[in-house]
Amino acid sequence: MLNLLKRWNGKNTPSIDRKDLKEEIKKGEIPHHVAIIMDGNGRWAKKRALPRIAGHHEGMKVVRKITKLANELGIGALTLYAFSTENWKRPKTEVDYLMKLPQEFLMTYLPELIEENVQVRIIGEKERLPRHTLGAIEKAVKDTENNDGLILNFALNYGSRSEIIQAVQHIAADVKSGKMEEDEIDETTFSSYLMTGALKDPDLLIRTSGEIRLSNFMLWQLAYTEFWFTEVLWPDFNENHMLEALKAYQQRGRRFGGV
Repeated sequence: MLNLLKRWNGKNTPSIDRKDLKEEIKKGEIPHHVAIIMDGNGRWAKKRALPRIAGHHEGMKVVRKITKLANELGIGALTLYAFSTENWKRPKTEVDYLMKLPQEFLMTYLPELIEENVQVRIIGEKERLPRHTLGAIEKAVKDTENNDGLILNFALNYGSRSEIIQAVQHIAADVKSGKMEEDEIDETTFSSYLMTGALKDPDLLIRTSGEIRLSNFMLWQLAYTEFWFTEVLWPDFNENHMLEALKAYQQRGRRFGGV
């Protein structure tokens, strides 16, 4: 069990020169889809006697760094858990700021994303998002829709249980209306009804801040995903940590239930 936890957690990964590690990783299998639960912004700020929003602002800068690295390495999709359906329970001032962050990020970095051939997408329940938040994201989606590089997929107001229930409801409605037969329902069909239907399931999940749980994130899609946890808080997460996670992924044997 101890060895398994060491494999899951990046704390014991030895420090390696970034350039050498990057070149080494490029020679191995690059995961097509990486998902990240970006956790620890509030604790990062608290340690510095700063308001929680300062941690979120700092975390936004990390998104840019990791997006650039993922694109450079040839990762196909990067899904970032930006705001969960449960995060509305937080103080209103913090929620209001979190709803401004996508607008701030995209106003600052959208030209760079376009230049680097990144395609922006979003999953989540859009109806509850403020107009300014949704407007900024929809503009980014439209302005990058013809790009065919890295897919930068923001999970915003996203909850996996709700997503699964909605998929079941849509399938039931299609069966009832005669659009499909009950015996046509299989794993592939069900996956196509999820918000991530156009994406392959994640190969690697990274969670920062030392928490070891999924927090209602992609519960169906992560069935055979490799997990990598680190105690590093998201604002402190850098390219070296990302490379260490990818190296750990490359060292694992993915058998998908086989021998």
